[in-house]
Amino acid sequence: MYAACVDLGIPFCTQVGHTGPLRPSETGRPIPYIDQVALDFPELTIVCGHIGYPWTTEMIAVADKHANVCIDTSAYTARRYPRELVAYVRGRGRRKVLFGTNYPMITPAQALEHLGDLGLDEDATELFLSGNARRVFKL
Repeated sequence: MYAACVDLGIPFCTQVGHTGPLRPSETGRPIPYIDQVALDFPELTIVCGHIGYPWTTEMIAVADKHANVCIDTSAYTARRYPRELVAYVRGRGRRKVLFGTNYPMITPAQALEHLGDLGLDEDATELFLSGNARRVFKL
């Protein structure tokens, strides 16, 4: 599957973090799982959904380590973003995090209700809301 995504020039999108259903969450850990895929397929763009919680710091470390790894905020409203993710979007991670909802469970309006409270500058806001997705998905 990873090789097919590379061949087709499309990102591999996956959920990272704990699972909602009553299933083991271990495979949702960024380290070692996403880290190893990024090492094995450095030309593969990987979009890691759901922030990687409760391993958000690990997810940020993997995104920093690999140019091809991004994070999306699906399943979270802006009010619930972990502090370390907000700091990352404000600074060195501004080109690594993509806005996501969890539609229809979380609408875009609900997800963005407290966006202004994050303290993002204009550039970081544009990248977060659309610029990063346009680049990653070649839109």
